[in-house]
Amino acid sequence: MSTKNTEQKQTPWAIIAVIIATVIALVIYFYVIADEDNSSDTVATTAVAPVQTPVLEPEITPELIEPEITTEQVEEEIVELEPEILLPTLDESDTWFSTKLPTLTWRKELLKMVVTEDIIRRFVVFTDNFSQGTLAYEHTPLITPSEKFTALEEPTNNGIKLQWDESSTRRFSNYVDLLRSMDSETLVKWYVELKPLIDQAYGELGYPEQDFTEVLHNAITKVLDMEIPKTQPELERLSVMYKYKDPSLESLDDAEKLLLRLGKENLLVIKSVLLEINEKLARSR
Repeated sequence: MSTKNTEQKQTPWAIIAVIIATVIALVIYFYVIADEDNSSDTVATTAVAPVQTPVLEPEITPELIEPEITTEQVEEEIVELEPEILLPTLDESDTWFSTKLPTLTWRKELLKMVVTEDIIRRFVVFTDNFSQGTLAYEHTPLITPSEKFTALEEPTNNGIKLQWDESSTRRFSNYVDLLRSMDSETLVKWYVELKPLIDQAYGELGYPEQDFTEVLHNAITKVLDMEIPKTQPELERLSVMYKYKDPSLESLDDAEKLLLRLGKENLLVIKSVLLEINEKLARSR
């Protein structure tokens, strides 16, 4: 009887003891062991994390800001670095030409036809006169042909008919070959470089304020506009000089008559060369 009562009394206490032990164990785990685990994690994380050093931005002042360099400024600087072209005086320019003329053409044997005395003034005076329809032979930059103009005599019922002799145009062949062999790019370059001396020579003629390039353009245009008759012109000779029987041809000015005497083939070659020069002159202005 006593024993059973004793067992009944001890059993609740045993259960209570287990429950208390379990609670104590849980309390110890969550408040002691768990805290230690969290602390160790925190320490480990703190140890691994790098120290962030603040980067100080430099203070921007007007002195530190470099100006932006544009493409136009670079081009201007490049232009300023180009060497200045040193020109001779107008009176000493013949030496300049004598040195450089051989580089202008591969037909150097034809350069003997160029008059190298006072060549810039000759070029200016002859071109100015030519643009106005006259020929200043005393100022020609090229020597005149030694062959004379000839005409063909053809018998008719009414007498002798004077006909244009096409073979007479051959006396201009060397001049055309010289022009064709010249480097047009170099010619235009020389013209641009020597423009101050050309303007000076043109000013000596009484045109100090006018642009000689317009005169040169007018002279070239006169050549380009010239048309050769489809049939050989008929001539007449009332004196020493030959004249054109066709009034429209006889009324041409001296410059146009010279172009007519060149012949169709020669004139076509000259037109081709001058057209190229004229276009390059227009681009250089």
